[in-house]
Formats: sequence, C-alpha cells, structure tokens
Amino acid sequence: MVGIRYGSVSITGNFRENNEDNLCVDDLNKYFLVADGMGGQCAGEKASQLAIEIIPQKLNELIDFNSDPAEKVTQAIDQAVAHANLEIMALGELDPNCRSMGTTIVFAIQVGEKFFIGGVGDSRVYLLRNDVLHQLTTDHSLTQALVDAGTITPEEALTHRYKNVLYRYLGTKDGSAGTQARHLDPTPLDRMILCSDGVTDGISDEKLQELLGQFDEPQQAAEEIVKAAQEGGSKDNITCIVIFIDE
Repeated sequence: MVGIRYGSVSITGNFRENNEDNLCVDDLNKYFLVADGMGGQCAGEKASQLAIEIIPQKLNELIDFNSDPAEKVTQAIDQAVAHANLEIMALGELDPNCRSMGTTIVFAIQVGEKFFIGGVGDSRVYLLRNDVLHQLTTDHSLTQALVDAGTITPEEALTHRYKNVLYRYLGTKDGSAGTQARHLDPTPLDRMILCSDGVTDGISDEKLQELLGQFDEPQQAAEEIVKAAQEGGSKDNITCIVIFIDE
C-alpha cells in the first residue's frame, strides 16, 4: 500500500434542503468513494447511501487488496458497482417514494501499489501531478456526448442547458454497463480529488488546480475547495475527498 493522507468535506450548500451526497473512506485507506444522489424526497440520499455501503462490501468479498492483478480488480469493481445498481433499482421498484432515485459514483481503490479510478455519472476524479491537473474520469452526460461527437466545444459544454442531464447513472439499466476503471501508478507528491458536480459547478478547473496544490494538509485543501465552490455559486450539494500521496 502507498503512504497517503486524505481529507473530506460534504455540505448541503446554499440551495438544497438536504444533502443527497455521500462519501466513504475505509479505515485502511483501501477505497475512497463519492456518490451524488438524485430523486424526490429522500430518495437520492438513500440511493447514494446504498452505493457507498454495497460497493465496499462486494469489493471486500472479491478483491485481495495486496496482490490481485489489474484485470481481476477491474472486473471485480464492475461486478460490485453492477450489484449496487441492481439493489438500487430493486428498491426503486418496491418503494413508491424511491421510484425515481439514482446516484452517481466515483472511486479510487488502492490495490498493492496501484490505484484504480473510475465511475458512473458526472462526479469526477482529478489528478494533480507536477502542477498539471488531469481529469481521470469521463462524464456520462449529454453535453459530454455532444463534445465527443464534435457537435459542441468543451467551452460551450460549460454552460449548455443539458450540462447536468445524465444518460448513465446507478438506478437505471445502463448503470451496470461498466465503470471504465483505469489503473494509476501513483508517484510521490501526487494529489487527487474525488468530487460531486457541486464542486465543478462552482469553480473552474484552473481554480481547482490552484487550490489543490496550495495547501500542506489535505483536510484544509478539501475545506477550501468546498468553500470556493459554494462562494462561486454552486447550486448543488458539495462533496469532495482530497488525497495526498506522501514522499
């Protein structure tokens, strides 16, 4: 396992009545998860809670966190996320209050000396390495699909009316279609952030890069990033986990 420190923050924000985001970090720093729920009443909160409970349970069943090869890990991650997706869909069928619920998920999972990064929806993972910010996940949103097709530019996507419309998330059949997990060989002084779209709706990637590199403690970085997103006008719940790779 790689030596790491982390900090985390999750707030309701200025515009929502309840916090539908959830996050999870285990005691041994094996996995880090952020989920952004959606749906009426408390359904979104329930969906994101289910995701961060079920996925770690399945990962613990399926993975040897010390030595499993990359191919086995990525298959296990997809299995765990698909299992959570089925549970969320099942509850949506059983409980009328949960009928429209769903959630995004992003993760950083540490196996041996590698991290496995991926997700479903529009929550994101970024890596700051050598003062350059890299987005490691791809949004499953209509605007990203339009960017990929060359219909609109990345700049136009920032203010597009379909920016927050997802075509894949947990709670739908397509939620089990894989997480596009990739593995990352961390290097000393790397910094990562897992965040809900409440962060990226409130601050630019340039500002995120600046704040992620500015502080010596990951908890302070997480708090300042969430504060900046809130002050920047984010209209959603705001959640992040910041990870520092030690020398």
